[in-house]
Parts: sequence; C-alpha cells; structure tokens
Amino acid sequence: MTRVVRFSQYGGPEVLRIDDIEVPAPGPDEVRISVKAIGLNRAESMFRSGQYLEQAEFPSRLGYEAAGIVEAVGARAGEFAVGDIVSLVPPISIAQWGTYAELAVLPAAMLVKHPASLSFAEASAVWMQYVTAWGALIQVAALQPGEFVLITAASSSVGLAAIQIANQVGAIPIAVSRTAAKHEQLLAAGAAHVLTSEQADFNRQVERITSGQGARVIFDPVGGPFLEQLVDAAARGGIILVYGALSSEPSPFPLFKVLSKSLTLRGYLLHEITSRPELLEAGKAYVIAGLEAGTLRPVIARTFAFEQIVDAHRYLEAGDQFGKVVVTLESAP
Repeated sequence: MTRVVRFSQYGGPEVLRIDDIEVPAPGPDEVRISVKAIGLNRAESMFRSGQYLEQAEFPSRLGYEAAGIVEAVGARAGEFAVGDIVSLVPPISIAQWGTYAELAVLPAAMLVKHPASLSFAEASAVWMQYVTAWGALIQVAALQPGEFVLITAASSSVGLAAIQIANQVGAIPIAVSRTAAKHEQLLAAGAAHVLTSEQADFNRQVERITSGQGARVIFDPVGGPFLEQLVDAAARGGIILVYGALSSEPSPFPLFKVLSKSLTLRGYLLHEITSRPELLEAGKAYVIAGLEAGTLRPVIARTFAFEQIVDAHRYLEAGDQFGKVVVTLESAP
C-alpha cells in the first residue's frame, strides 16, 4: 500500500485527499520510484478544478513531476536499475502517471538520471519548466542572440526558465509581471528589463526598450484581454507563443493588427516536444548541460510537506510565488 493524493469531484484545493491504495508492479516499459519530492504546476490546479485539457475519471490522481529513487523496474526499463536517483519529464497524462504519491509507477522513457549536484527538491523543479521554455524559444521560435523576447508571468517557474535560456542564447529578456512587487527579484534573476502588465504605458515602454522595433518573440501563458497589448508589443514578422490559459476572460484576436504586422500567433504545448523521441532526447541533453554548467538553476519559492498538499495548492493559486512550489516527503533527505 502507498499514500496518494486523489480527488473525487472538481473543486478548490479542499477536494484533495490522501488515500491509501495498492501499488501496482511496473509494466515492461515502466519504473516504480520512491518519491522524495514533487514539483507543482498550475496545470494540476486547473485539472483539479475541471479547467484543463484532460478530463478526470474519479477518483482521480494528479501530478506531472517528481524526483526519487528507483525501487522496481520493468523488463524493458532500459538503462534504469534499483537504487538509481531519477526525475520525471512530464508524461502525456496528468492522471495516469499521477506523481502525488509516496510510490509512483512511471514511464521509463520520461525518466532522467539528473546531475548528482541537485537535491530531490531541485530535481523535481526542473523538467516542466526547462523543456517547455526550450521547446518554445529554441525549437519553435529559433531565438537568436541580440533579439528581444518578452516573457509574461515571468516570476513563474517557466518564466524564470525562459529568462535563463534567453540569457544562454544571448537574447534580451523583457520580463512582465502583474505588479511591480517582484521587480528587483526579476532583475536579480537575469531579466534585462522588467515591466508590469498593469502599467498604463506598457506598450510605450516596450517601444522604448526595443528602439521602436517591438519584441520578435513573445512567450505567454495567460491569454485573455492582455493578448491584444502583446500583439501591439510584437515586432513585425514576430511570433507570439501562447502556452497556457491562466486568464478566465476571453482572448481577443485582433485580426487586422495581426495581418498588418504579418504575425504568427501560435498555440504551444510541452507535449509537442515530449511526444517526439528525438526532440525529447535533445531537450534532456540541453537541460542537463545547462544544469551542469550552472547556466540553468531551478528557483524554489517554497516547500510544503506531503500532508500539506491542500495548503500547497492554495499557495500555488494565490500567484504570489517566485519560482517553483515543491512538496517534499518526510523520508526525503
């Protein structure tokens, strides 16, 4: 038996429960790990509340990320052996491979032997953010040295990862936050410029920073009414990558502005990368190299105990964190 977090109806954080369930043996292509830390994502909050791409089948598990120790392997688990320290690249299903658990059976193809310098908490805060940002900025947008990239929700784990990757490339990251409260933190995290989405002269400031050109690449997980301002901030021939829907309001499509600037407005999902083995392996290699070189550094906002999962989700949804929210299990060092 193992303890897992599940929910039996859509709702707020309070619907999460810790249940005892049987632990299955890993299938041929699977690995079972003893979970030491879990990285939380807004996707899990949206899934729990019924606002995500995947629908729950109750009682439902949830969770995309984890780090821990291999304790059983399937017949085709390849390079993994009992005792290996591993972390998880988010698989296709948030429920089937739910990581909110003491023991989790996971697809071997999505596991990584991360650098030994990382703690379990840090390792659980790596793969969603860095592979998401790498896939969008490097694979899709082909971000180049000297180019401006505008990053909204910049204090999120993916936003901070995007800032780090932009700096690796030699691009110029413009961080956007809702308020000025995180201005200094974002500068310290590597942003070349920091703007707030609430400031009245937002587009004038983008124009000033970019010498009137606008940002060639815009990376946005919010959508909603602010999308029209992002179109205004984009350079002619630029690309706006929308990878989330955090805003509950409709997202306008300013057709004539998009046409007049010859813009690409593109939806983007992490699974575009993880569903293609060659891109998945390239993403893993890129992130590991950056972690080993120290140019990629996961930022942890706060940690919670496994028993505090409801509080952890409340904190996640408040939106005040800077970096990743992590849940640790009592047995983790």
